[in-house]
Amino acid sequence: MTFSEKLRNLRKEKGMSQEDLAEVLGVSRQAVSKWESGQSYPEIESLIALGELFGVTLDSFMKETDLQKDAENHISEPFWLNRGRHYEYKSKKTLFGIPLVHVNIGRGMKKAKGIVAVGNIAQGLVSVGLVSMGLVSFGILSLGLIGLGILAVGLLMAIAPIAIGTFSIGAIAIGIFTLGAVSVGMFSFGALSVASHIAIGDHAYGPIAVGRVAEGVRAFVDTSPRGQSFTHIDTEEVRRAIFEEYPNMWNWVVNYMTGFLR
Repeated sequence: MTFSEKLRNLRKEKGMSQEDLAEVLGVSRQAVSKWESGQSYPEIESLIALGELFGVTLDSFMKETDLQKDAENHISEPFWLNRGRHYEYKSKKTLFGIPLVHVNIGRGMKKAKGIVAVGNIAQGLVSVGLVSMGLVSFGILSLGLIGLGILAVGLLMAIAPIAIGTFSIGAIAIGIFTLGAVSVGMFSFGALSVASHIAIGDHAYGPIAVGRVAEGVRAFVDTSPRGQSFTHIDTEEVRRAIFEEYPNMWNWVVNYMTGFLR
């Protein structure tokens, strides 16, 4: 088997296009095309990089003999990632036509779409990326049913410095049930807590408000010593006030919120 045939087969086995390989090596697509058609050969630097990328010995790569794997030389993923190059892997196995795993990392807007997706922009059931969208998402900007990141938006839960979701936990938490330094929602707990229904915290503002500073229709001012928060608050009195203000409030919601007072 000739060098050009080996190169073409190895590239396809790795799931790379000629453009992908050219970008990794820092050459033109036309150069890769010429190598695969036998019109020219790579320079020594590119040959070494190809050996590392595909994990084969250069001797077996260049000679018309069977390819020999070189495990010690197979450092392509971390090598190219550290060089700031492009790396992509797409599993051959699919589910509903979507790869089980798609990794696409490098300079620019590299998109990954798979059941498990890792990329600059990642979309999948489980996604990890600078911008990630999925059932469970991890990223600087994370959108999903469950979102974790720097800025996370979660339909069910969000955990991040800035979190927006049904259940939100963060330095700044916005949602229905929120827990954070600055907490804004229907039911909020935090250093600064603002709620449309129940607010609990150092500074609490809402129809039902419990805090050292508390303002609301029913306000309960915490006079307990620092480090012993809410010890002077009568939990049962707060529960009665909630049910008087919101007769149809679910018990589990009342238990959840007054649980912070115990």
